[in-house]
Amino acid sequence: MVRTHFFDLRQRSLARGNVLVLGSLLATMWLSDFPHNRENPLLALPALLAVVGTVDTARCMQKRWSFYHGGIILCLYMDLMALALMVFSLVYPYLMR
Repeated sequence: MVRTHFFDLRQRSLARGNVLVLGSLLATMWLSDFPHNRENPLLALPALLAVVGTVDTARCMQKRWSFYHGGIILCLYMDLMALALMVFSLVYPYLMR
């Protein structure tokens, strides 16, 4: 039986973390009806899923610096920017009433 590391939560997977964050970002755009930014409290779910993806990405960090370590730091910055966009999409319609 072939097991993939993508679905095994005990294994570290950089791809799984990035897919969770980018999928959550796409779900946020769809739920908020992106350029119109509608109020939708369900936007909290993709934000929480993106936090899980960010933690999964951070698990891949190594103790010694290498180019792989630097790439993970860039992925973490991408995750933080996506999270900021999700929180903005969640809060902005309530502030502009």
